[in-house]
Amino acid sequence: MEAYKQCRNWIRPRKAGITGRVNDSRVIAVESIEKAFPPALSGWRALLQPVAKPTERALSGVSFKVGAGEAVALMGPNGAGKSTLLRILATLIIPTRGRATLGGFDVERNGAEARKQFGYHTGGDEGFYTRLTARENLTFFASMNNITGARAVERISRISAWMGLGDDLDRQVRTLSTGMTHRLGLARAMLHEPGILLLDEPTRSLDPVAASEFRRLLKEEIVRREGTTLLFASHTPREVEEIADRVVILADGRVVANETPERLCASAATRTLDEAIGRLVRQPMHVESLP
Repeated sequence: MEAYKQCRNWIRPRKAGITGRVNDSRVIAVESIEKAFPPALSGWRALLQPVAKPTERALSGVSFKVGAGEAVALMGPNGAGKSTLLRILATLIIPTRGRATLGGFDVERNGAEARKQFGYHTGGDEGFYTRLTARENLTFFASMNNITGARAVERISRISAWMGLGDDLDRQVRTLSTGMTHRLGLARAMLHEPGILLLDEPTRSLDPVAASEFRRLLKEEIVRREGTTLLFASHTPREVEEIADRVVILADGRVVANETPERLCASAATRTLDEAIGRLVRQPMHVESLP
């Protein structure tokens, strides 16, 4: 028993930072993150996968920081490790090596506190109960964040009005358009007023008009007005140019560039961000990041 207590004391992290709105000048810190998965097996060999050695490397020593109120984009080809990195930061999977903190809280050793710091939203399956109304869904997810009663009613009303959901709150989710469902997903991520927002291809499957409005909402309302720190993955150069203050380019699980869109184009000697990303991915070069 004594040995168990000593082990618990050894792995218990020192608490740092604050909950709620984050004021740390480097609210997201990624330090030498590596992630490897067991190889995909079929047939009877699939039974060995839970104990198979992780040899498929997704991330190889990724390091960068995101400052308070900064909007940073993750870009790179498919399989570069963007979604894997966001899932590590969202405490959905643990890194093989390295360390990441949100608002000063280690995502692996102090996941409960780290989860209070961020909202997470993807452009894929939203995980809503489609036969319930938007309001009922938000009430349920608010309760999962210990937000109940009058506080939940006020928070849902305010965020829904802010997101333009007011007229659709009492409709079943299955009747909402894709664009409105994305707004609902973002509202869910913001219910507990996080200081950090993690988005994985947020405008995927949106039509051009809905995507443009969603980008405006992110940049003007969430980042500029609320001061929320934003880290998002995207394959759309135009989207990145509209939203991001800085771009982190991943290729083969490594950071190949970390700069503003303008300086990336200058370093790669190209006129467009799309061309710069292609050149940097094919011929990685070291680009100094902003302080």
